[in-house]
Amino acid sequence: MTAMTTAAPDGPALPIRTERLLLRPFRSGDVEDALGYYGDPAVARYLLTEPHSRSDAERFVAERSQQTDPRRSGEPLVLAAEHDGRVIGDVVLILVGGELPAGQVPSIGEIGWSFHPDWGGRGLATEAARGMLDLAFGHYRLHRVKAQLDARNVASSRLCERLGMTREAHLRQDWWSKGEWTDTLVYGLLAEEWAP
Repeated sequence: MTAMTTAAPDGPALPIRTERLLLRPFRSGDVEDALGYYGDPAVARYLLTEPHSRSDAERFVAERSQQTDPRRSGEPLVLAAEHDGRVIGDVVLILVGGELPAGQVPSIGEIGWSFHPDWGGRGLATEAARGMLDLAFGHYRLHRVKAQLDARNVASSRLCERLGMTREAHLRQDWWSKGEWTDTLVYGLLAEEWAP
């Protein structure tokens, strides 16, 4: 059973500065940058969507620009990761917990990320995810954060481990994606284990 707090905190103070990144809401001018990685078949391979077209990227940015203040189960916080004036990826935190009584918010979240492969290997995705985990455990006072990913996505698996997440499950052929059964890895992190 998901434990809940009884009042949703005010929205997070945005933007968030990390050592090298500005984590901020998406803006209409971010379409080209978002298309640069969501349009890449190598990035889309492990996502639930196909590579984005321009219209997909426009719709994505418009939707994500509004997702900055989750209050209920299923609502996401989506932040663009800007480096040297360019969006190179994004990170998301989704509050989870099923149907909740009025006035209660979940204490469990799910984290995810997507980054442009040209910026890989520099620790920027890890830095962005750490910033989001700081929000999850600090601002939202979550008890637990999980990540679910395609088991073939070695880079994301390693990122989970760098964040200190524990691999809790390997679900075999549990998801039909893009014409094939795929495995899912589940990672988890408790508030008491997080060291910002």
